[in-house]
Amino acid sequence: MRAFLASSIGVTCAAVLVLPLAVPAGAAPDTPTAPAESAEPSDVAGSTQSLPMSYLPAPSGRATGDPTRTAESAEQGLPEREVHPFSLVGVVWDDPDTELHGTVQVRTRATGTTRWSGWQDLETHNAEHGADPGTAERESGTVRGSTAPLWVGDSDGVAVRARPDTTDPQDRNAPAVPLPTGLRLELVDPGKDPQQLPAAGPEGAGDAGDTGDDRTAPLDASVLPALSKAETEARSEEEAGLVPGAQPYIGPRPRIITRKGWGADEKLRERAFVYTKTVKAAFIHHSATGNNYTCSQAPSVLRGIYRYHVKSGGWRDIGYNFAVDKCGNIYEGRAGGVTKAVLGAHTLGFNTDTVGIAVLGTFTASNPPAAAVDAVAKLTAWKLGLFGADPSGKTTLVSGGGNKFKKGKKVKLNVISGHRDGFATECPGARLYKKLGSARTSSAHLQGR
Repeated sequence: MRAFLASSIGVTCAAVLVLPLAVPAGAAPDTPTAPAESAEPSDVAGSTQSLPMSYLPAPSGRATGDPTRTAESAEQGLPEREVHPFSLVGVVWDDPDTELHGTVQVRTRATGTTRWSGWQDLETHNAEHGADPGTAERESGTVRGSTAPLWVGDSDGVAVRARPDTTDPQDRNAPAVPLPTGLRLELVDPGKDPQQLPAAGPEGAGDAGDTGDDRTAPLDASVLPALSKAETEARSEEEAGLVPGAQPYIGPRPRIITRKGWGADEKLRERAFVYTKTVKAAFIHHSATGNNYTCSQAPSVLRGIYRYHVKSGGWRDIGYNFAVDKCGNIYEGRAGGVTKAVLGAHTLGFNTDTVGIAVLGTFTASNPPAAAVDAVAKLTAWKLGLFGADPSGKTTLVSGGGNKFKKGKKVKLNVISGHRDGFATECPGARLYKKLGSARTSSAHLQGR
């Protein structure tokens, strides 16, 4: 399996009309560039329906062809309709460099019921999560602009509306800011959990595919068990060629659910891996997918995000290096090896020499569970320790370009930083950001500092 090293150049957080429910017309393999509504059979290991959005009837009857239409008349979306079952939803558009200035909301219907949710907001400012400008992943030609995805649970009905901002917020009749071209509603079915899938191979062990890892557990292991501090240190000394007893500052390896464990379809991602030279810092994110999931559903949420990043957004793999759920379970993210410096797509401008950790949920106004914060401390104590980084210290990174630091600028940041430290964004949410101080202290303590 080939692997590439990324150098320190810029490398990669109005009402809708209610119409009779109708099944989407036509079907095609799932693809973010399908010319019409598309869907895969629901009996495969996950699928994506990609539905083109269009202008909604103007409430005032104003001609929709008016180039100076107001925000109400410029609204795009889809009325309520029946669709194949899905659990995660997002909106994408053609140009990843174009920002959606406005609001996007969805309503969903729980599968097998007549119960519709209220309108729920999608996070539209999502460009800061992704590969850095100038990198192969960013310049691949497949990347699309996107909202953050939202977990809505098992659903079979949906409506969406996107309303642009106006050129003058004080005047509701002012012309609307144009919405991005090529708006599509993406409905993701994450597929079945691994234990529900048919066993493969003569022993039923399955095949996780090459994940690029040098872990000592079998490649088809669903979980990497936790190690004691002594076991972790001994293994680290051996791998780093240190004298036995050198006692590197490294926290005990926590229990990690592997990609096989959460059911990643390895056929979706690009096969090659991309690495940076080291890991100098960890950026903490929230996934902004909402908090309405159970811990048993977390693998499904992760599969949904993975499929959305790759199939809808055009990324090479899931963007985050690791994920943590509300119960404190830790999950392997982007493939390439949990002990290695895998180049992620999580903090625009600062993906080089960093690791991205997403806490599943939205923590703008909700407090993150203590178990999740504790898991962040355990994971960073181990991962940063592998590369000699002090969780309570600071480090200098070189910006790959963003809205807060220009490309090439050297920036001194906390070794454990929030996404907003490297980019002007709400991520990881104000409530989670406030917990990073305690996470730094706990992480350093676990390292023996």
